[in-house]
Amino acid sequence: MRVLIINTSERTGGAAVAASRLQAALTHIGVEAEMLVRDRQTSSPKIHTFRGRWRMKWAFIRERLGIFFHLRGQRRGLFAIDTAVAGGNVTETDAYRRADVIHLHWINQGLLSLNELQRILRDGKAVVWTMHDIWPVTGICHLALSCTRYRKECGQCPYLPHGGSPHDLSHRIWSKKQAVYATAPMTFVACSRWLAGEARSASLTHGKTVVDIPNPIDTTVFAPRDRAKARAQLGLPTDLSLRIVLFVAQRITNLNKGMPYLVEAFRQYLTTYPERRRDTALFILGGAAEEFRAAFDIPVFTTPYTYEVDTIVNIYNAAQLFVLPSVSENLPNTIMEALSCGIPCLGFRVGGIPEMIDHGKNGYVAAAKDANDLCEGLHQMLDASNHDQLAQAARTKVLDHYSFDRVGRRYLALYRQALAHASSSPSSSPSSSPSCL
Repeated sequence: MRVLIINTSERTGGAAVAASRLQAALTHIGVEAEMLVRDRQTSSPKIHTFRGRWRMKWAFIRERLGIFFHLRGQRRGLFAIDTAVAGGNVTETDAYRRADVIHLHWINQGLLSLNELQRILRDGKAVVWTMHDIWPVTGICHLALSCTRYRKECGQCPYLPHGGSPHDLSHRIWSKKQAVYATAPMTFVACSRWLAGEARSASLTHGKTVVDIPNPIDTTVFAPRDRAKARAQLGLPTDLSLRIVLFVAQRITNLNKGMPYLVEAFRQYLTTYPERRRDTALFILGGAAEEFRAAFDIPVFTTPYTYEVDTIVNIYNAAQLFVLPSVSENLPNTIMEALSCGIPCLGFRVGGIPEMIDHGKNGYVAAAKDANDLCEGLHQMLDASNHDQLAQAARTKVLDHYSFDRVGRRYLALYRQALAHASSSPSSSPSSSPSCL
């Protein structure tokens, strides 16, 4: 069996990280898996890109120009929506021709057009689509916020000027998706049970298979290390009486990451327990981290976001607690990485976070957007007497649910089902017989 994973980027962004890890997980269990990306960052022979870089750039620009027009010249929201009106010629690549299973991930910003997706479906290949946000089942948005129109049909989109109209851009793209998805069987995968529920409620998935399979992680890489040594390698204080809280985000200024809630939670915590100013510190890994030093009344260590895995693993292991106060998430890689390193986690009850953090066992799940409860989580996790048990439960959670072997084999079973459905579909091509594993 040959699987082609398609994602806009090889390494940049959470979806890219998850897709790359899945490619490694499939290889780990003996599946021949490759990736096709627009933005290639390594020279791996298993990672492919498109010929004609200028054509790919033009696809990106063309789509943005169209969105800019529909936003009536406003830059706000320019990257909050996607239309998939342009993209690369996936079906003309050698990697596509070799593949039995086409596994889509995050395919926006000029990678794959809806017309090209329809050509893929007409080819009769098995198609699996892992959702990293809700865009595959809405008209144009990646984050539906409080809008539920995608459950019937999109239109009157809140992302468009004056709330759009019944037959606005979101409705037209929704209608296009409806026609494309009707071409042949296609399986949707949500990374969390929460997103799977949202996907099943969408009208675009009616008659389609929707399952939930989490992202995988290499538990041999993201693993517990000696805390003092990890801190020494990072140039941090090695005194283990200093409790370091870690916060990670590629862009700290992204409001969805919830930094204002963390600032308020720490303010309350240090007001209630002023003696903790002496033995508590915060480490922020991410873009624009320096901007928040003055917001906390404790030592704050910062470093720009890095893709250097060994450094990231040391950063996790340097901490006693990982906190992610996001107000919107799917199945965050950062929580999975922290848990895999044996670090208890604190987060809001949003998206897939409650599926990862078992409240009171490997972390604390606070009420959504509640700085008071987030403060209580800081107290219970930092001042816990059973930290070793919390750390062990964190590691066990990942080994039991997110390992390469566990997730890879779940996808292998799904691919076999998708191949069977594709071969029985009227649109199947006689020339697309799958190889055996």
